[in-house]
Amino acid sequence: MPKVRRSRKPPPEGWELIEPTIEELDAKMREHETEPHEGKRKVEALWPIFKIHHQKSRYLYDLYYKRKAISKELYDYCIKEKIADANLIAKWKKDGYERLCCLRCIQVRDTNFGTNCICRVPRSKLDQIKIVECVHCGCRGCSG
Repeated sequence: MPKVRRSRKPPPEGWELIEPTIEELDAKMREHETEPHEGKRKVEALWPIFKIHHQKSRYLYDLYYKRKAISKELYDYCIKEKIADANLIAKWKKDGYERLCCLRCIQVRDTNFGTNCICRVPRSKLDQIKIVECVHCGCRGCSG
């Protein structure tokens, strides 16, 4: 199995602790990339990839900011090597975006009326009968 792409610089101390999880998520990502997408809508084929990308970034965010289990050097290394999404993590640090699923859901240029995605609307404001899925990432509600 190929290793996680890295620069020539050796990873900082503590990499051995997170490497199995990162490799497992990368293996899942490769599996979903090669999975056939017959019978799915065009956007549905990308949903598992967005989900795994979110999981990797959330894993590192939780380790560094919530549990303080990894060093700043290791966190910066993961950001520099694009193992985690720096822009998504930056949004998670802001109020109201703690559970944001992807950056496309808050870009107003991707919607018809210049508003946020439907998954950003609180569930209390929507009909309880209707199941809402984001067209970008498949999220069913990341606003709370």
